[in-house]
Amino acid sequence: MKQTVPFLIASIAGLLMIAANFFPFSQSWGEVTVKWFDILAAFAFIIGGGNLLKMNLQKVSERKAGWGFALVTVIAFLVTLFVGLGKVGTHPLADHPNHPWAAPYFQDGSSFWWVFNYVYLPLAATMFAMLAFYIASAAFRAFRAKNPEAIILLVVAFIILLGRTSAGLMLTDWIPDNTEWYSYLRAEKLTGVIMDVFNLAGNRAIMIGIALGVVSYSLKIVMGVDRSYLGSD
Repeated sequence: MKQTVPFLIASIAGLLMIAANFFPFSQSWGEVTVKWFDILAAFAFIIGGGNLLKMNLQKVSERKAGWGFALVTVIAFLVTLFVGLGKVGTHPLADHPNHPWAAPYFQDGSSFWWVFNYVYLPLAATMFAMLAFYIASAAFRAFRAKNPEAIILLVVAFIILLGRTSAGLMLTDWIPDNTEWYSYLRAEKLTGVIMDVFNLAGNRAIMIGIALGVVSYSLKIVMGVDRSYLGSD
């Protein structure tokens, strides 16, 4: 029963979602399934938050390596949860002056808004700024002209960099900007062709491959071929 019931639920829900996109009479069934998914997702968030507290509190209590970071994580989680659920700092809406909790938790000037804009966003910006150095190091290793593919990558990257800077515009400003074919040798136009034609085609190929992978994996779950979501047992 531990495997049969979850398998039946997953298969039926998957079939209903597939049918809802092809048969008009089953569209409402798909909408009901989506609502159930939202309910389950809410419970999943609660379980995930509980697991986050459990793992980090255990690390703090046992003084494992990195327990200070775990303590910061727990404090940040509890503070954010409190100001978000309690809607601390929000003001009643004009439509509901007697119901202060009717205001959105992300209202301008609220505590949650302040934490997001003045704590989370600066930390995220700092993290991505630090990642820029690792990206630059990886790009330096990738752009070494060791083979024809690396040479093509290096040349294209150089053209894109020129087209995104004022130096590239200055170097190719002498080329007439008209409708002739040689006007596309200007840095900004050549960059646009690469991004809008070759890069876009590659992105679409990747997205099609991802979509086919999602479809095949979903069919494996619906037909019971893959039951990894049931656990290792």
